[in-house]
Amino acid sequence: MAAHGRAGDATRQARDEFRTLRAHLEEGILSLATSVDGRRFTYQASLHGLELQPGGYVSLSPPGRDPQLGQVLSLAEHRTDGPEIELGFNPDTAPARFRVVIRGAAGDGVILEGDGEPFHDAEIAPASDAEISAWLARVAPTRARLEIGSLLLAPEIPFALDAGGFDRHTFLCGQSGSGKSYALGALLEQVVQETGLRIIILDPNSDFVRFASAKADASEEAASRWRAAASGVVVRQAAEAGDKRLRLRFADLDTRTRAAMLRIDPIADRDEYAALATAVARSRERGGLAAVRELATTNDPIEQQLGLRVGNLGVQEWSVWARDDAGTLLEEIVAGDTRCLVVDLGSLPTREEQALTAASVLDTLWEQRADRRPTLIVVDEAHNVYPEDGLTALATEHAVRIAGEGRKFGLHLLVATQRPQKVHENVVSQCDNLILMRMNSTADVGALAGAFSFVPPGLLDRATAFRQGETLIAGKLSGHPALVRVGRRISEEGGGDVASGWADTPRG
Repeated sequence: MAAHGRAGDATRQARDEFRTLRAHLEEGILSLATSVDGRRFTYQASLHGLELQPGGYVSLSPPGRDPQLGQVLSLAEHRTDGPEIELGFNPDTAPARFRVVIRGAAGDGVILEGDGEPFHDAEIAPASDAEISAWLARVAPTRARLEIGSLLLAPEIPFALDAGGFDRHTFLCGQSGSGKSYALGALLEQVVQETGLRIIILDPNSDFVRFASAKADASEEAASRWRAAASGVVVRQAAEAGDKRLRLRFADLDTRTRAAMLRIDPIADRDEYAALATAVARSRERGGLAAVRELATTNDPIEQQLGLRVGNLGVQEWSVWARDDAGTLLEEIVAGDTRCLVVDLGSLPTREEQALTAASVLDTLWEQRADRRPTLIVVDEAHNVYPEDGLTALATEHAVRIAGEGRKFGLHLLVATQRPQKVHENVVSQCDNLILMRMNSTADVGALAGAFSFVPPGLLDRATAFRQGETLIAGKLSGHPALVRVGRRISEEGGGDVASGWADTPRG
């Protein structure tokens, strides 16, 4: 027993000696950076008291030169072989030899501001708030700045987007509960207040139906400013009456949209397709559905089929039709007088009516492209608007066309989704701005890494650990990939989840 006790004591002593030596070696790792091109750098640092983070800002101090500002893009544990040592784990046997493995931190980054000269063994340390703020002020664009929140890793520093970045398409994604809709609202508030850009919002979840109203807890100054700016916000809903109602007129739809609505294929159903065009052209009601429905009573078998199709599908009863109302959604878009138009797709009772409205809006904007009026087309929950079936195939086609060619006509997309892989790849690939919120799916993050190859992978990976309201912004909207915490929103939110009081413990 005594021998066993001596062996145990020796083992603990040897283990403590090993740990003490390893800690001493690891703490001695110097925080140094090297740049071979004056633009990017690699670095090493000790894991003990590590203050560097991917996305964080650092001060680089080359020997004998002024400090330079950089940004860490990646951070990982790095292991290297250290010296061999002898340790005695048993007093009755010879000491054993062990190689000490030294663990440290290593990664790379980009030089944000400096003289462009290579350097070696520059001291690297977290940049101060004063250094970061001064640099942001120096590189701030002369165009409108959209203050969206604060830097995630320097929360006392406000961060603003470059409004001119909206002349490129933007992809915003985040899973449910990430704060995506809240962030989208905060961003659009800034666009409304700080720019003259026309906005059209396709809103399938009714998240923006109260966009023109200020939240009850907003300061009086902020609320007053928002109410003045939001005077040009117009919401169109199916349940409203008069001029506020969301309505379409059958005659205003193009031929392909009418056919898709009636599930008529121009080749497989060529006779009905031709009959539809003829019926619309000769109708006294400018192509009203009632006239097409009445074809079921004619003696022409093709016209009868067409009339029966309208009756069987029940499209004449859809709530979206203008009927005797004056003015329609598409006429409002063509007129172009509305500064911010919210199309409440969620107020329409059927998926078919929602798809018809989305396709018609996108088609009308494309048809009016020669006007070259700068317009931000916001498609929220884009995975619902763009699936490849029925009428929604037309919406997909119009969106792809706008994504590919719309920019030169002033048509710019802001596509928001919680399911990035469900949005058409030809839409995603044309987006030059990325706003990424929390995504638990590593497959989704991997797909985004392929689509947005200009975003450092080390920053994309952080999305799986984001908290609500935290986001990565990259592209023309931001001069560098920035980690941001979205600030307070002024406008009221629509939609919202059902209260979960049913989950509370019953009290009896």
